[in-house]
Amino acid sequence: MFTDKPRELPQHVALILVDEFTMMPVTSVIEPLRLANRHVEKELYKWSVHSIGGKPVAASNGIVSMAQGDLDAIDDHAYVIVCSGVNVHRHIDKKLINWLRKAARTGRDIGAVCTGAHILAEAGVLDGYSCTVHWENLPGFSEAFPEINVTGSLFEIDRDRFTSAGGTSALDMMLSLIASQHGPDLASVVAEMVLHSPIRHHSEHQRMSLPARIGARHPKLVGIIEEMENNLEEPLSPSILAKQAGLSTRQLERLFRRYLDRSPKRYYLELRLKKARSLLLQTDLSVINVALACGFSSPSHFSKCYRAFYSRTPYRERGVPYGEREGTTGEESVG
Repeated sequence: MFTDKPRELPQHVALILVDEFTMMPVTSVIEPLRLANRHVEKELYKWSVHSIGGKPVAASNGIVSMAQGDLDAIDDHAYVIVCSGVNVHRHIDKKLINWLRKAARTGRDIGAVCTGAHILAEAGVLDGYSCTVHWENLPGFSEAFPEINVTGSLFEIDRDRFTSAGGTSALDMMLSLIASQHGPDLASVVAEMVLHSPIRHHSEHQRMSLPARIGARHPKLVGIIEEMENNLEEPLSPSILAKQAGLSTRQLERLFRRYLDRSPKRYYLELRLKKARSLLLQTDLSVINVALACGFSSPSHFSKCYRAFYSRTPYRERGVPYGEREGTTGEESVG
């Protein structure tokens, strides 16, 4: 189990970098371990960086990191952490998938930060486990792997699988590891050294509260938007939303105009289009399936709305050249 006492010191953590990985969670994994070593003046942890073929890997911010070896150079007892970032579905490598499957069969502790959970899921090593992923990637992950229990937590530790949502949540996950293996006092010292106090619990939400995000605390408005967010695939009509909130449709309209400067219908449409863009960029779902997943029964209507909002069609969003779309040559058609 990930948080068990290490078999021997130093405990080895092996990071596998994937093209366009996100830098922040990678440093959030390494720095707590370095500072724990520094504080106790003992090598509790060591770490190494690996890649497919041992080649240098460019992060999403353009910084190139040198790998210390190929996948086969990873210690048999090392914790394995897959680190990826944007466009993860474009970087699913068969060699990495096969290596992860083999590693899982030998009982290794395997984890991921940021979108690395996509790669673990693709390899089948998250089957029967709980995991988490960055909130921006959550819709795409749920659509691609409906059988996997994915949460919106900061991080998840489920026996010998561990995942963090990205960003500084990897820091909280590693502080949890340090606390379990070497005591909460050491974890607290490390947290203070990186000015990260208090240590967040794994179940804390990734995003700001809805009132903070929309800049309004009107309880009925917040409740209505929560209903919208929970019903993107099968949108609710304004009359149903109003009735659930104990309002008339006219009062519903005035509420949205006052606080959000748009109609409820427009706000709902924008939520669905934002989810659609996330699915287009983060999954291999067909465009027509993206449309259906976001509540558009008419493919042409989806394409029209998408272009009006983002100034490009769903196909152009994916960089698909004109005339090479899924069984169609019409710019407005999705199916």
